[in-house]
Amino acid sequence: MGTITWPRTAVQRITVERDLPVPMPDGVTLLADRYAPVGAVRPPTILIRSPYGRRGMFGRTFGRGFAKQGFQVVMQSCRGGFGSGGLLDPLGDEHDDGLATLAWLRGQDWYGGSLAMHGPSYLGYTQWAIAPFAGPDLKAMSTSVTASQFRDAAYVGGAFALESSLMWTTLTASMDRPFGGAGALLVPRRTRRAALSGRPLGELDVLSAGRGMPFFQDLLNHHAEPAAYWGRRDFSASVGEVEAAVTMVGGWYDVFLPWQVKDYTAMRAAGRRPYLTIGPWYHADVRHGRVANAEAIAWFRAHLLGDPSGLREQPVRLYVTGAGEWRDYPDWPVPGMREQRWHLHPGLALSPDAPDGPHDAEPGRFRYDPAHPTPALGGPVLLGNSEPRDNRRLEARRDVLVHTGPELRRDTEMIGPVFADLYVRSSGTGHADVVVRVCDVHPDGASYNVCEGVRRLVPGDPPAGDDGIRRVRVDLWPIGHRFRRGHRIRVHVAGGAYPRIARNLGTGEPLGTGSAMVATDHEIFHDPSHPSAIVLPLVPS
Repeated sequence: MGTITWPRTAVQRITVERDLPVPMPDGVTLLADRYAPVGAVRPPTILIRSPYGRRGMFGRTFGRGFAKQGFQVVMQSCRGGFGSGGLLDPLGDEHDDGLATLAWLRGQDWYGGSLAMHGPSYLGYTQWAIAPFAGPDLKAMSTSVTASQFRDAAYVGGAFALESSLMWTTLTASMDRPFGGAGALLVPRRTRRAALSGRPLGELDVLSAGRGMPFFQDLLNHHAEPAAYWGRRDFSASVGEVEAAVTMVGGWYDVFLPWQVKDYTAMRAAGRRPYLTIGPWYHADVRHGRVANAEAIAWFRAHLLGDPSGLREQPVRLYVTGAGEWRDYPDWPVPGMREQRWHLHPGLALSPDAPDGPHDAEPGRFRYDPAHPTPALGGPVLLGNSEPRDNRRLEARRDVLVHTGPELRRDTEMIGPVFADLYVRSSGTGHADVVVRVCDVHPDGASYNVCEGVRRLVPGDPPAGDDGIRRVRVDLWPIGHRFRRGHRIRVHVAGGAYPRIARNLGTGEPLGTGSAMVATDHEIFHDPSHPSAIVLPLVPS
């Protein structure tokens, strides 16, 4: 997989039409560039809609690159940027603007009635926004590191993905300025400095981007009641209605992976046969872009030109971390996978054996203090490198419970969804976060994060028993990982992952303006009546 290359170039000369006006129903005009192979008569069209511009790297890679393969490419700037009129309302106009663009395409004399769409991240979201409603001329889609809705990535587990949300709003604030693309390299540092300032969240957009950002404020204001805001921005319910052939490329360390996998399973449940590729990549990793473009060419040749010779036999291709191997499978979850519970035990132990000690065994305890929030070392973030890091420095903190399993006697592969099933009692108001992380402990003691997740608790959700104990499910990122013989499986339980996740102040105050802080004492139970566990996807070796 690492040596995958673009198919042999079939076309040497292309033409480019710049700044084609595309009218929207409300009078706004969006601009597009059209790349076409010289001599081709109404070849299939690839539509790419982007808020990041349509020239430079995007024009070379997508426009010229795909046109040289015999397709014509229409690259359009989304509303409010790079010459397109109107104001950018992130995610809010992509359905209407996308369908209006399709109507315009169908009126062009060079359009041949055969369409595909392509692109990563936001460019993939613009595909999902119109795909179920596009009509029969949409034959194929190629999406990568994206999903049909971004709500759950913004409010991961009900918490607020502070760092990634602030990164994206800061990035969009600089993109349309001179040298905006180069300025984007500074975004992670500026964002982290703002996030760590300790100021109320509602002030961080000005600290990071230099001005107030309506989208960031919208994310804060709709955190408690997201339905009204996200109703016109969430297309997950219609994923199964997409009749076009879909291929997806994702990364184990990507911020959107859990919801990209949900899109895959929704299509499978509807009887579709999408392709899914997951590699050892993070969101800003250029390596997945090369693979996604190469797979898109093979996909489009198969579904628009009738040439399936570039397609692989099995629809699911996964890179198994820890093994360093690519594997092909007929589906996700992979055949033969079974859930294996690794139970938390007294003495910070971890084992597949259920707890058999006394029913009043002392629980694990830690205190989470939002004034000194538990940090995160690694984990999925929008910009920057999200590859695994050694977590020993984090594990030395008193506000992290660290349960470690025995030395493995054989290689053990886990491929599939992961979740924690915990019994938790917390002090205070009932407002708290539970963060769970799985690590691979190497023989030298280095402890590398494999996957993690968070669940924000509020009063009554989940409900507490008469003893105040709540059964809490925490969904983690899916994994495809080999824990090697001689390694150990380790589980963290904590109350924060700052600044990747906004700190829980413990008061229930509004997300953007809250400032008062209350420390929370947590108890994690692990007795026969309360068998807390991490549930891992074991596959046959």
